Parts: sequence; C-alpha cells; structure tokens
Amino acid sequence: MKKASIFAFLILFGLVACSDDQYPNLQDGLYAEIKTNKGTMVVQLYYDKAPAAVANFVSLAEGNNPLADSIYKGKPYYDGITFHRIIKDFMIQGGDPTGTGSGGPGYKFHDEFSPELKHDTIGILSMANSGYGTNGSQFFITDAPTPHLDGYDAEDNLKNCENPQIGCHTVFGQLILGFDVLKSITEVEMKDPRRGKPKKTVTIESVKIIRKGKDARHFEAPEVFTEEIDKKAEEIEQAAAAQQKLKEDQKAIFEEQRKNADTLESGLAYYITQKGSDVKPKRSQKVKVDYAGYFEDGELFDSNILSCAEEWNMQTRPKEDMYVPLNIPYGPEAQMIAGFKEGIQQLNYGDKATLFIPYYLGYGERGYRVIPPRTNLVFTVELLDDREPENE
Repeated sequence: MKKASIFAFLILFGLVACSDDQYPNLQDGLYAEIKTNKGTMVVQLYYDKAPAAVANFVSLAEGNNPLADSIYKGKPYYDGITFHRIIKDFMIQGGDPTGTGSGGPGYKFHDEFSPELKHDTIGILSMANSGYGTNGSQFFITDAPTPHLDGYDAEDNLKNCENPQIGCHTVFGQLILGFDVLKSITEVEMKDPRRGKPKKTVTIESVKIIRKGKDARHFEAPEVFTEEIDKKAEEIEQAAAAQQKLKEDQKAIFEEQRKNADTLESGLAYYITQKGSDVKPKRSQKVKVDYAGYFEDGELFDSNILSCAEEWNMQTRPKEDMYVPLNIPYGPEAQMIAGFKEGIQQLNYGDKATLFIPYYLGYGERGYRVIPPRTNLVFTVELLDDREPENE
C-alpha cells in the first residue's frame, strides 16, 4: 500500500512538473503563452526594460491588476478576447474586450521608450494606444518591421511623442515561438481589409505567464505596476513644479524689462536685451530671426529654438530639423503679425530684444489656435547676423 502511494505521488508530481515546464528549452526570463484558435504563440516579456507595460500585461493576464475595473478582477482578462484588427505585412492587434478597438481595462498609463527597443522585425510585441500616455490593455504583434512606431528615431533621438501627429508605441516583448501561427492569423480571409476586420473571429483562448529563473519568479506584477505608476506620478509632479518655477521666473524677467521698454505710437513696446551691430538690414532684405513666444504670465507657447523647446518640454515640431530661424523680409511686407514685424524693424543685425505686443497687434479679437482671443503676447527675438564678412 505504501509503495502504491509513493508511486501515485511520483506520477502526480511528474504530471505537475511537466505542466509547469512545457518549454524546457526557454532561458531564464518571463514569457507569455498565447493560445488562439489558430495555434499557440510564445512571447518573451522585457520586464527589465519596460516594467510597467509588462507588469500591466502580466497582472491583467493573471486577473490581479490593481487598477482594472471590478468586472475584470479575479479572472484572466485576455481569455476569450479577439484579435480585432489584422493587417497583413503590418500587425495583428488584440486585447480589447469590446472588440471595437476603443475598449480597455478602465485606466490608462504612461509610455516606456528606449533606443534599444525597436519595431525592427517581425514578431515585436508592443502596446497599442490612441496617443501619448494612453496605454491600457490593447497590444499588437508586428508582421513586418515598423520603425515609424518607435519612440526614438534612427539617430536614437527621442521623438516628440506628445505630438498627436507622431505615433510612438512601447515595445515590451518579442515573439519567440509560433511564427507560423502569426502568419496564419495574418492570412485569414478579410471582411473589411481597410479596417483589418476578419471574416472569421480569431480568438485568444488563454494567456499563461511562464516564469523561468529566480528573477522572473520574483517579478510580482501587481506590486511592480503600482510602483511604476506611483513613480511616474511623482515624476510628473516634479516636472510640473519645475515648469511652474520656469514660468514664474520668466514672468518676473518680463515685468522688469517692461518697466524700461520703449513704447511706439502703435502700442508696441520693445526692450533691447543685447546690442549687436550698428547696421540695419535694408528694407525687404531677407533676414533670419530666432524667436520664443510667451503669454504675459511667462508661459511659452512656441519657439523655433530647439534648446528653448526642450527646456520647456514643448517640442511641438515633428522633426528637430524643423527648428530653424525664420527667413522673412525686413519690413512691413513680412507675413507676420503686425507687432512682430514692427518689432523686428527696430533691430540691427545681432540685436536681441523682448517685444511686448498688445492683442490688437497680435491675433486680435478672435485669437488663433493656442492663442485665446484678445491676448497680449511677449516675444524674445534675435535678428541673426548672417552677413558675409567684408574683404579687407
């Protein structure tokens, strides 16, 4: 009897061990087995490089995400969800419980970008989003390299991902097994190819997390997710405080300069902050101008100077090479707001100045884009001295 019990225990232990180690050739790390009605895929999760995204995925898969809506708590989130968007030679997208592309777990979280994590091959696992900082539960797996989705450009410069015209996505893993399954999914017959809607549903039957090695076994997804969310909130709070100080300091500078500014009949006031040459450009001659535009409270709203935009964390232009000096005619024919072109006409080559522009010499009663109606503006400008040196 005793031998039979031991034998039964050994069989049971063997079955459990086999169940927990279906992939004995995997190296130490964190993985996810994604079973679909088209077959099984295995992805490696980059928990050390994108901890928030991985912790989010793992905790949703295991039903213990701390921020998920109550209807999703205590059960595997992804089980039964479809790949609702399938585009051959691009990607397959899933993770939306509504299957519409607009659903999620009831919260959004920040992005994690790294120059080393790129959409540079087939099988990249990445977060789907609707813009900067809007990650939820949706993810996609690439069917081809998609470098335009990277958070960094080809020169490893961080893109202006807050610009809604620029798409940036958090890479948090890579397919390592089941490439044939990925291909079979991308080749399903389509009901609406333009929208990536398949005729027959491709369903995620289950997502099982596989932990290999000590570090992976100690990766507690709910705790990591909470820690990363709290860390990001603190970063945002500190950045906001720094921005507020920058704004207050700039306002104080403008108030002091305004006391000593020259005021013209039009109502424009200007203050020379740095004297350049004694030479004025000729009328209609093309000149180059660097500028930064502020509201009266010291807040920046635009600049063509990259270092200024970076200081204010306001890189609104899609590419760094778009931060170039204005090239405008020196005179009233310049296609600029009245106060700006009148202010430039007060300057010599090399002068730096602050222009105090009343609303009626700016964007007037109606305003323009980020400029509210009847808003006075302040510009810091430099008339660049790009003249050819004279031969002696």
